[in-house]
Amino acid sequence: MQHKMNAMLIAFDAKRAAQNRTGLGNYSRYIVRTLNQFAPDNEYLLFIPNLKKASQLSDLPNIDGYTLVTPRTAVGRLFASVWRTMAITNELRRRKVDLYHGLSNELPLGIRRAGCRSIVTLHDVIFMHQPEYYKPIDRFIYRLKFRYAGMKANRVITVSHFSKQELVRLLHIPADKISVVYPGLYLDFSKVTEADRTAVRTRYNLPSRFVLYVGTIEERKNMLLVAQAMSIMQKAGTLPDDMRVVLIGRHTPYTDTLQRYLSENGLDWHFMFLHNVTFADLPACYQLADVFVYPSRIEGFGSPMLEAAAAGVPAIGCTGSSLEEAGGQGAFYVEPDDAQAMADRLLSLWGDEALRKERSAMGLAHAERFSERRLFDDLMSVYNSLI
Repeated sequence: MQHKMNAMLIAFDAKRAAQNRTGLGNYSRYIVRTLNQFAPDNEYLLFIPNLKKASQLSDLPNIDGYTLVTPRTAVGRLFASVWRTMAITNELRRRKVDLYHGLSNELPLGIRRAGCRSIVTLHDVIFMHQPEYYKPIDRFIYRLKFRYAGMKANRVITVSHFSKQELVRLLHIPADKISVVYPGLYLDFSKVTEADRTAVRTRYNLPSRFVLYVGTIEERKNMLLVAQAMSIMQKAGTLPDDMRVVLIGRHTPYTDTLQRYLSENGLDWHFMFLHNVTFADLPACYQLADVFVYPSRIEGFGSPMLEAAAAGVPAIGCTGSSLEEAGGQGAFYVEPDDAQAMADRLLSLWGDEALRKERSAMGLAHAERFSERRLFDDLMSVYNSLI
């Protein structure tokens, strides 16, 4: 793909890149890292409200390739959220920025007066699709931010075709204003050695065989479906004695609900909860698993499904949102309330090595489509359409 030769001055809202360890932080860091890697002649400004909280910038391999922009006044440093919302526009104009990209669902007020073109990534509108998972005040704030950003941006990027449909349906953003740019693969599986896998298995006392889940253990992620599936197996006498599920993710009140169900149904031993796994150890955890499950009811994209594919682990996801896009044809998909179908898929993958190998190969082929180069080409196509 041909890219414009003139260097650009591109600015990003980099709060999440600097501070967030997962989710929007991973996405933001991946974007700015990939752009700097393939187009180092551009100048990149990272707007960061608080350098003292910017612990995640160490994940950027070439920090000297970016200019960090922080509040210039004591008031801006004291009220960082106000600075992000109201002061960035003047800074963009002062620095004669060509393009501003809001990486995490919002744009500063007055962006049309900044003298530059603007793009916003709107990742999903789950807060509108399933509002029961969000506090009323959060829904109110998100709605204001998303509608403003969708209206004022010159271009909207989203991370899946499902999310694009939702943005059109719920926020009424014109379809021709939205570009789908799939996120990249945040984890690197290519450098994991057998010694790494052995060390990780020992460090976390992982079972010899296991089903893996990675993600916050919350209601929307629907891990109760897997517990119900295993209860069905248990009652039918088909639950393998050695089938264990390892859940890696943040504890929430839903975790307690899930654990009560496990206790009431005699399934405690079959589930293992890990809340302290480091990001660096995740690739080995994936590669050690026999099967991956991600029964989420709704996702903007569903990166864990892609990660499982890249790790060569056959996966089971749920229908109804974007997981088919993330996991590809190598994964299986069941309805999010169909515990019997989940039980059937778990049993078939657990007990059939040939099927696991077949699905693993399909997943690896799918993951190859999500290269850094493809992300760069897709992004630059959007950027260049505005400059």
